[in-house]
Amino acid sequence: MSVRLGANPIIWSNDDMRELGADTPLETCLAQARQVGFEGMELGHKFPREPRELAQILGRFGLACVSGWYSAELLTRDAHAELARLRPHLDLLKAVGSTVLVFADVSGAVHSDQRRPLSERPRLGAGDWRDFGRRITQVAAATAAEGVRLAYHHHMGTVVQSEADIDTLMDVCGAEVGLLLDTGHATFAGADPVSLARRYASRIWHVHAKDVRAAVCARARSENWSFLRAVVAGVFTVPGDGSVAFERVFHELRNYSGWVILEAEQDPRTADPLSYAALGYRNLRRLVAEMK
Repeated sequence: MSVRLGANPIIWSNDDMRELGADTPLETCLAQARQVGFEGMELGHKFPREPRELAQILGRFGLACVSGWYSAELLTRDAHAELARLRPHLDLLKAVGSTVLVFADVSGAVHSDQRRPLSERPRLGAGDWRDFGRRITQVAAATAAEGVRLAYHHHMGTVVQSEADIDTLMDVCGAEVGLLLDTGHATFAGADPVSLARRYASRIWHVHAKDVRAAVCARARSENWSFLRAVVAGVFTVPGDGSVAFERVFHELRNYSGWVILEAEQDPRTADPLSYAALGYRNLRRLVAEMK
């Protein structure tokens, strides 16, 4: 598989703050994504969850189902219980030909609560990481046996947010666990996406490409904002419209094979989804063409 470009519907309709883009029909999202040139879409809350219906609506627009976010709670559930909870989502991905699972643990997470600052996110003690990694590895081994690779999504407001968190996660997890590199979340967290891309190139199985507006990011950190407050204020944008050094990131990913997904959760009332999707697509096409 070479590099393919897809989009996340969060550009049109936000999953964590559903009033953002609430009036945008799913068909508008899919039609505009295809109009821009994307080959695939990740799932969002407006997508049907029955395989035939999902395949039909994506097929109408010539789009593949790339993957879909799964919220795990492995700090409170063992791997067996998590796999039982995951089963409907995993079966849906398999039925529509998705081969990667976007996976993040949200135990105690604050990213979906506009009132809670990022400083209140959960953190693991030094003695808890090994068991956490063992449980994720068990889940990943089970999904891999069914043809779906688990890519762990580090995310603001969750237990895996900082560069140190990502490094520890990769250390305690087995080879069955891949990394989803999210350039926007890495930068917001103070991590260096270039260094992460270099260090984990062989374990990066999925990429979310979004940019960061440095001034908004700095204010969100200094004033201890909630994640959603930062989103509404415009902390994220599409590649080429912010401060992330995408040319350097993609250079480190020159041997990558898989999907690169455009993201930029913004308020669609102030950031027209079609315009930003088109800008992001043009920049991603150029970046992919220049990968070497």
